[in-house]
Amino acid sequence: MRIGGLLPMALLLCAATPPAKPIHIRIDTAAKGHPINPLIYGASFASTEVLRDLNLTVNRTGGNSASLYNWRSDARNAGADYFFESLPITHQLHDQFGRGFMALSRAGGASALLTVPLTGWVARLGPNRTPLASFSVQKYGAQAATDRWMPDAGSGIGKDGWIIAGNDPLDAAEPTSVAEQQAWIRALVAEWGTAAQSGPAFYLMDNEPSLWHRTHRDVRPVGLHAQEYADKVIEAAAMIKAVDPTAKIVAPEEWGWGGYHNSGFDQQLIAAGGAKPQSDRVLQTGGQDYLPWLLQTWKRAGYPVDVVSVHFYPQGGEYSSGNDAGSPAMQDLRSRSTRLLWDIGYAEESWIAQPVALIRSLRAWVDRYYRPGTPIAITEYNWGGENSMSGALAQAEIWGLFGRERLDIANRWQAPEKGTPTYLAMKLIRNYDGRGSGFGERSLPAILPDDDRLSAFAARRSRDGALTVLIVNKQRDRPARLSIDLSSRMAQEAELQTIRLAEGKLQTLPTQRQFQSRIVTTAPPQSATMLVLKTARA
Repeated sequence: MRIGGLLPMALLLCAATPPAKPIHIRIDTAAKGHPINPLIYGASFASTEVLRDLNLTVNRTGGNSASLYNWRSDARNAGADYFFESLPITHQLHDQFGRGFMALSRAGGASALLTVPLTGWVARLGPNRTPLASFSVQKYGAQAATDRWMPDAGSGIGKDGWIIAGNDPLDAAEPTSVAEQQAWIRALVAEWGTAAQSGPAFYLMDNEPSLWHRTHRDVRPVGLHAQEYADKVIEAAAMIKAVDPTAKIVAPEEWGWGGYHNSGFDQQLIAAGGAKPQSDRVLQTGGQDYLPWLLQTWKRAGYPVDVVSVHFYPQGGEYSSGNDAGSPAMQDLRSRSTRLLWDIGYAEESWIAQPVALIRSLRAWVDRYYRPGTPIAITEYNWGGENSMSGALAQAEIWGLFGRERLDIANRWQAPEKGTPTYLAMKLIRNYDGRGSGFGERSLPAILPDDDRLSAFAARRSRDGALTVLIVNKQRDRPARLSIDLSSRMAQEAELQTIRLAEGKLQTLPTQRQFQSRIVTTAPPQSATMLVLKTARA
């Protein structure tokens, strides 16, 4: 059996392939349940308008450009994302990393997660704030690709396919220090106040540091050693806490499965077929996997990290295939692979090829190797298919799973485009009526067959006592017949409200009267439905 934290209820009957046997679901409405951390409802680079409309609670600035953000000159370096160019910050949303990001996040009612550069380098601009290239064609010769808008900016890969080595990092960057980053933190606190005063609350210890040798090889060509990153975080945490003791330090911000198990140096060594005796695993971590070793090292240093964070993307093409639904097989994989977040019996279906159970694994690592109960976060994730119902249902289920599995903070990469099915799925859960009504704050047990056809989650809403139920029918061409049992009998008539996302449209259906403790209904194919059950007393 599968324990859910939300549940399905009323949907319109669907004229499609005839429904199969009813799926029986039981919601324990009498259970005490557990609180859902509201900080799981976050995104990256969400505008003020989107923050308000989706009722998001946290907004993250990050990505590769954040690693070389220069707060004094207000410049960034795009790294491998865009020809290793150092560029002046504009008014565009995705250019905001400092005070501009704080302003738009606060205006949207969300807490900002700010990335603190730890590479030792920041972007450098030319005269009159002109862009600079780390791999100038004029200086380093013809390259495999160049920027059409800045033809002298090359990819850092020669025409022969070999990576250009030995470039001068000063071409488009300049050294920085912890003291310089502290000056930035002081400036932020002086303008916005401390975390306790609703100023910057979360500081992220750079972005995917074990990939610097790839994303920022113009300044960090050698993979980051385990001990160096551990020390950098200890030093930066002390620096930040000296300015604002109430701020939260978030680390290690690793990219995914490989980054949980191997340092940057070891990832680079493995890719090059290097000898194991040279590895950090042998010389620094004592044979331990990277993330558990970091946690133990930080534990000995006095717990400098307040939130243990990682990034995660499914590896079977669900995200990398783009914003469309993909083939039927890809849609089915996208539906199954949300199990990577929790199911210890589900083996990842591509190169990882073993169970991940990310939230449960992360919690186990933290409780064993660090301080039990320390908050855990997935500060970057995306299951793709943004413009499709396939992607929308994955996002809806992910939010349900985050609440059920007791994750503490999460940020989708990035905020979806307004009006897309994925955007509407988020609106369904957080602000379906435009007045802040959404899924409840206290997760309740929901029990249903172990079936990839449908997911269900339930929660009690505090402001009116309503039972809220989220139903995700993942079947592409078949409605789902549902029989939902509430554990406690209804002492009085109740009002049942149904809000449904299907075929890319979000609709509120006519309110119904509910007299029984069993609800029988049908969910359309590829649909997400919010059921809100309120008694007259509520």
